[in-house]
Amino acid sequence: MSNISTLASVHPDAKIGKDVTIQAFAVIEKDVVIGDGTTIMSTAVIMDGARIGKNCRIFPGAVISAVPQDLKFVGEITTAEIGDNTSIREGVTINRGTASKGKTVVGSNCLIMAYCHVGHDCVLGNNIIVSNATQFAGEVIVEDFAVVSGGVLVHQFSRIGAHAMVQGGSKVSKDIPPYITAGRDPLVFVGINSIGLRRRGYTVEQIDNIQHIYRLIYQSGLNVTQALAQMETDLEESSERTQIETFIKDSNRGVIRGTQEI
Repeated sequence: MSNISTLASVHPDAKIGKDVTIQAFAVIEKDVVIGDGTTIMSTAVIMDGARIGKNCRIFPGAVISAVPQDLKFVGEITTAEIGDNTSIREGVTINRGTASKGKTVVGSNCLIMAYCHVGHDCVLGNNIIVSNATQFAGEVIVEDFAVVSGGVLVHQFSRIGAHAMVQGGSKVSKDIPPYITAGRDPLVFVGINSIGLRRRGYTVEQIDNIQHIYRLIYQSGLNVTQALAQMETDLEESSERTQIETFIKDSNRGVIRGTQEI
């Protein structure tokens, strides 16, 4: 049975799962779905279009599914969707989608720390950590297991690859390929995220292969097109190589540059 405070404002048409806790002074609007076992804490506001999974924790002051901060938005019906087992900390704002994609998505098993903003039509994958006060503009894509440190500003349409780590205070205006650490100002490649990869069970051989790929891309003196061509002839095929190649070839904004000073 759910535990809903009599001091919370819950629209009667909202769909509330089993064992949901809604604390005093939280607001749940009409077109909302909340999964089993989720906790909505005091003063959190869950607005029309929110779709929240199971066993999530939404902390005080968070606002989920407010209308986009986009002048092209004209009231279309869209959603903001959050997967299972995700924590949304204090003061986080997650806007719903626009006609562009129709939804904003934050995946399962994510931690979005205090005062972050997730703009309209962003897609954040699973097992992502985003530290305090990071701001995602509209239509940003963040792939699984990425770690984005505090105070990062991410430009509209940018992509952050799987298992990448972005250092605190960075300004992201180009795409960050999978498996790397990005930092400094202006933002550059500073190595691969070897600690994160080891924690997630990547073998020494896999990590070495990723190192070889990025030495070719960033430290060989070749441009990206030449490095990709060289990679296909010099390096063994692997799932990691395919993922990196696909990410770079699909990049519309271009990937961040490298530095020899590592």
